[in-house]
Amino acid sequence: MPDDEFFISTEDTLSNMADVLVSWIGTADIRGGSDEVIDGPLASVLRHQDFSYAYLLHNQPLDEVRNYLHRLKESFRTEFVSVQAELQSPIHFADIYKVLDATLSDIVEKHPRSPIYIQLTSGTPAMTSVSILTGKTKYRVRFLQSSLQQGVQVVELPFDIAADFLPSVADALDDRLTSLIACEAPSTAAFDHIITQDPQMERLKERAAILAMREVPVLIHGETGTGKELFARAIHNTSPRSKQPFLSLNCGAIPSELIDSTLFGHSKGAFTGATTSKPGVFDQADGGTLFLDEFGELPLEAQVRLLRVLQDGSFTPVGSTEERIVDVRIIVATNRNLAEEIAEGRFREDLFYRVAIGVINLPPLRNRKGDLWLLAEYLIEQINKDASTQPGYVDKNISASAKKVIQSHSWPGNVRELYATLLRASLWSGEPTISGTDLKEAMLDVPLKEEGVLGRDVSQGIDINGLISDVVVHYIARAMEESGGSKSKAAEMLGLKNYQTLTNWMEKYGVN
Repeated sequence: MPDDEFFISTEDTLSNMADVLVSWIGTADIRGGSDEVIDGPLASVLRHQDFSYAYLLHNQPLDEVRNYLHRLKESFRTEFVSVQAELQSPIHFADIYKVLDATLSDIVEKHPRSPIYIQLTSGTPAMTSVSILTGKTKYRVRFLQSSLQQGVQVVELPFDIAADFLPSVADALDDRLTSLIACEAPSTAAFDHIITQDPQMERLKERAAILAMREVPVLIHGETGTGKELFARAIHNTSPRSKQPFLSLNCGAIPSELIDSTLFGHSKGAFTGATTSKPGVFDQADGGTLFLDEFGELPLEAQVRLLRVLQDGSFTPVGSTEERIVDVRIIVATNRNLAEEIAEGRFREDLFYRVAIGVINLPPLRNRKGDLWLLAEYLIEQINKDASTQPGYVDKNISASAKKVIQSHSWPGNVRELYATLLRASLWSGEPTISGTDLKEAMLDVPLKEEGVLGRDVSQGIDINGLISDVVVHYIARAMEESGGSKSKAAEMLGLKNYQTLTNWMEKYGVN
C-alpha cells in the first residue's frame, strides 16, 4: 500500500498525457542519495527525462528510505508515490509480481492515457525479470535502463514475451520464474467472481487465466452446479476476444430436428415454418466465443457436422448451398465422462480430441476445502441484496446450527443447490437468523442417480456388500453370455480358478 506521507491525492490533477515512471528502489540508489548530489540509477533516469509522477517501490523499511525519498522530492519536480512492498524476500517472484501488478493497475486506472515507463536497473534481478514479463504481457509500458558507461537508454526488447515464447525459454529460467509463468498466472477481475479459498480451485483459476490468452478449444468437466459457465465466461472476458460476443447454448435443450438450424442457421424455405433466413449460433458468435454446455448430449449425427466447423471454421446453413467461414473460439462443458461415452460408441473420439486441448476438471463442492462456509456467506449476502427492495424483507444471517447442517450435507447439486436452499430458507424463516431447522426444511429430498462403483458418496452411507453383489452379478452374467453358457470359459474370462469356483459364486450371489 502507498505510504500516506508520500502518496499523492487523487484530487491533484495533471495532464492526461503526463509521463509516469515506475521503479524499484535499490541499494545503489539509497547509497547514492547520501552525497550532496543525489546519484544512482533512479536519479540518473529522473535527470534524463521529466516525469509527472514516479511510483517508487521498495521492500526496505520506510525509516531506511525516508531520507532518500526526501532528497528526491527536493531535487526533482516530479510527484513521488512511495509504495511499501511486503515481500518474503527481495527475490520472491510471486510477491514481487503482486506488488508490481497492483501498482501498474492503479496507474492505468488513474492515468489511462499516460505513457508508462519502467526503470529496470534498480532492485534485484528478480524484480527486473518480473518487470519485463509483466510489462510485456499485461501492460503497454516502455523500459529504461541506466549504466555508468552508456548512461540512460530506452530498452528496445528484440522479442515479444508472449505465450508462444515462454515455454521455449522456461528451462533456462530460475525455478521461481518458471513457476510464475506456468502456475502463478495473474488473476483478473473476471476470475474474482469465482469465490474460493481452496488451493485446487485457485490452481484451476490460474490455469484458466493462461488458457484465456491462447486460441485453443477448452473442455470444462464437472458436476452440475460446479461453475462451468462461470469459468467459461471468465475465460472469454479475460481473452483478446472479450469485446466480441459470448454466446451460451445448452446442447441438451435443443430438439434433435432443430440442432443443425440452431448451430448453423437456415435459409428461407429450408423447411416448413422457415419463413425467413436465420443465422445460427456460429454466425452470431463470429469473432467471439461460443460456449456449448451439456456438450456430451449432442447426437452422433450432429457431432460429425460440428467436427468440420472446428477443423476449418466452415459450414453450410440448412437449405443453402453457400459455404460460410467464421472465426469462433469454442469452449465446451459436460458432466458426462466422455471417455466412457466414446467406449460405448455414443461420442466421437475425433471430436473429443479436437476439443480436449485445454481441459479443466472442476471438483464438486464437497471436495473444496473451506469453500462451503465461504460460499454460504457470499450467497446469503447476494440473497439479501436482491431482496432488499421487497416489502417487509429483513436481512437474514446464518446461525451456528445452520452452519453445521451446511457442513454435514454433501450438496450433490453443488453451488446451485446451496444457493437454492439458502433462498428457500430465507423465504420460509420468519426470523432474521436462519436456524438449522429452517435449513433442513428448505432442503429438497431428491433421489440421487446411481453413480459408478467408485463414485459413491461415503458421507451419506453406502452398502458395500450390495455394491460387491452388483459387480459380481453384472460381470458373471456378461461372461456367461460371451461364453455361450460355458462355465469353464466364463471362469477363465473372470480370472477364476475353475468352473467350480464360478458355480460357488453364482450360488452365493443368486445368479441363475
